[in-house]
Amino acid sequence: MADDLQKAVKRHGGNVSAAARALGMAESTLRGRLKSAERGAVPMSEDRSKVHADWTAEDCIAELRRIASIDETKVITRNYFRVNSKISESTWNRWFGTFEEYKRQAGITLSRHAHRLERSIAKHASVDAQRQMTAEKAKYEGKYLRPASGRWQTCLVASDIHDHLCDPFYRRLLIDTAKRVKPEKIVLNGDIFDLAEFGKYTQDPRLFAVVDRIKWVHALLADLRKAAPDAEIIFVEGNHEFRLLRHLTEATPALMTVLSDLHGMSVPSLLGLDKYEVNFVARMDLAAFNEADIKKELAKNYVILWDALLFHHFPDGRNMGFPGANGHHHKHLVWNHYSPQFGPYEWHQLGAGHIRQASYCAGEKWSNGFLLCHVDTHTKRTQFEYIDCSHGHAMIGGRFYERQDNELLAA
Repeated sequence: MADDLQKAVKRHGGNVSAAARALGMAESTLRGRLKSAERGAVPMSEDRSKVHADWTAEDCIAELRRIASIDETKVITRNYFRVNSKISESTWNRWFGTFEEYKRQAGITLSRHAHRLERSIAKHASVDAQRQMTAEKAKYEGKYLRPASGRWQTCLVASDIHDHLCDPFYRRLLIDTAKRVKPEKIVLNGDIFDLAEFGKYTQDPRLFAVVDRIKWVHALLADLRKAAPDAEIIFVEGNHEFRLLRHLTEATPALMTVLSDLHGMSVPSLLGLDKYEVNFVARMDLAAFNEADIKKELAKNYVILWDALLFHHFPDGRNMGFPGANGHHHKHLVWNHYSPQFGPYEWHQLGAGHIRQASYCAGEKWSNGFLLCHVDTHTKRTQFEYIDCSHGHAMIGGRFYERQDNELLAA
């Protein structure tokens, strides 16, 4: 390239301006390139006396180590080395490419492998608190079992209640059904909390009310326990409960401002497990690192009752070969299946308890409802009774219910 430029100047009798016009470039550009060629392509920023074409990679490493040993407390930057070393950048650059790699090869900074190991240690250390809480919540899966020996058993199942966003008509029906039916088991099948404060949708921090939400859930548990004092209550961890527990293990100043009233609270006190004698099915590892791992971990949360029914917060449960129900999607659907063990059986996707005027969601398309399951524990056969309370009335066990004035909501 340099030879071509010089030839172009010669063709124009040494006139650089004419050569530049012929080449279609600025005269200053041409003059600069000619000067670079004369210097042997050494950049103007380099001292020609520091250019050592005969230096090996080992020579360059020795020079970097020498500079580093002068003051072992000093961070060796590229500019510091350029000023204080005996070699130019082009001398070491042809062997190592970047200054960071040059320092790695000289042992001044960690190798890539050592750096990966360091980052991996930091990554796992960052979730130690989550692992401690995972161990804490695992103790509550079967702490308050209440076995019932009768052949005929009933289970009341509710999902996606979403704390104080619950439809008041739904809440009244759920409590009254528990009081009238006195089920042997009550399953809260995930997302009993909403906790929009920790969600993906934009929220105004001035409206955060985490403590009020927890108190609302405690009041619901208190009413259920009063309505059915002998029932075994089972709380299946959903993705919204995961959000609460995961965020409580974080200690950023902003988060602790939101959660200041909850600081130091344990899992049982947050969820009312001991106070209301609740079993908590929460097998997921809170230390899951990414969305894919979180979904796999949450899929571990399900409960099997009387070897005849399975309840899972997610639709994964439908493929596990049992009658039962899932939540999560806020729309009631029913699938019919058959097995030699259970005969013809149903799998229900439950409606929600969440009001239908939902922010950032097409809540008008949701349905509200819960499920009664009547089981013959001898034959393992189940009769399902879905209670739809999406509208202004509902029928439960021969009794009509109608929305009261304080329960009137838009569709």
